[in-house]
Amino acid sequence: MDLYPPFEANASGMLDVGDGHSLYWEESGNPDGVPVLFVHGGPGAGCAAPYRRFFDPRFWRVILFDQRGCGRSRPHASVQANTTWHLVADMEKLRRLLKVEAWALFGGSWGSTLALAYGQSHPDRVLAFVLRGVFLCRPAEIEWFMTGMGTFFPEARHRFAQHVAEDDGPELAAWYRRLTDPDPLVHGPAARIWYGYEEACARLIPRSDGTEADLASCLSMARLECHYMMHGGFFEPDQLLRHMDRIRHLPAAIVQGRYDVVCPPTSAWDLAAAWPTARLTMVPDAGHSAMEPGIRLALVAAVENFKKTLGQENLHKILDTAR
Repeated sequence: MDLYPPFEANASGMLDVGDGHSLYWEESGNPDGVPVLFVHGGPGAGCAAPYRRFFDPRFWRVILFDQRGCGRSRPHASVQANTTWHLVADMEKLRRLLKVEAWALFGGSWGSTLALAYGQSHPDRVLAFVLRGVFLCRPAEIEWFMTGMGTFFPEARHRFAQHVAEDDGPELAAWYRRLTDPDPLVHGPAARIWYGYEEACARLIPRSDGTEADLASCLSMARLECHYMMHGGFFEPDQLLRHMDRIRHLPAAIVQGRYDVVCPPTSAWDLAAAWPTARLTMVPDAGHSAMEPGIRLALVAAVENFKKTLGQENLHKILDTAR
């Protein structure tokens, strides 16, 4: 089946997580259902109403939130006190605020990275994983984003590279200087070019170059992606794969576009190899975007499958805890 019909949030709010950051969160679906947390990508993308539609609102208690610096969270596009481990701690604060005992995690692209980092930090708080467009934040994956995508989208790569061609030093560092420059005349055009580069490469059939996106969305995505890439995701080498023993016992579904140029399938393959109980689905006619037809069908199917197992094994425990 395809996405569920649109439905509205039941509750929303702002959560003060310290360091001057306040996060937007919302709940929808069944207040007494199995909790599932949507972990958005980017870093910097934020959440949107269509993301609720991967979930049956009669069964799931659907929780969305905007990570630090993203979407409706404040301050916007801030890189201060913004690391993977701040975000993991924020997710725990949100879980406690909403009185969730344990939840399923649904994350794509950077959302898969953060879901794995959270799960490995708090395995007793995770019921299951649904991951899409896997990104393990390894140096080769970052280098692929910066240069390798040009193998398939040379025109997009050319526009991207030309924007910092006159800068000295490594290209990623040049981007970081521009995107964190306080002058809007510097960081604004850079944000649009960075955002447009990824947007041009994100689908099997390219849809746009991102020029129609608002500047705020471009800035949070570009600045935070560059910030996290500059710092290697704040991970030790191969950290996510090396710590798989912490979550290997948990059920997982991995959905990967065969022609994902942003996060190539080798990362999903490596993750599945380290996670023998995970189900890896290679979608033969899709790229990176969660909203491509084949990807969204596979994601909904994965969520539907977990309705059976989580409903049978965990729902009574979760409902007793909620009461």
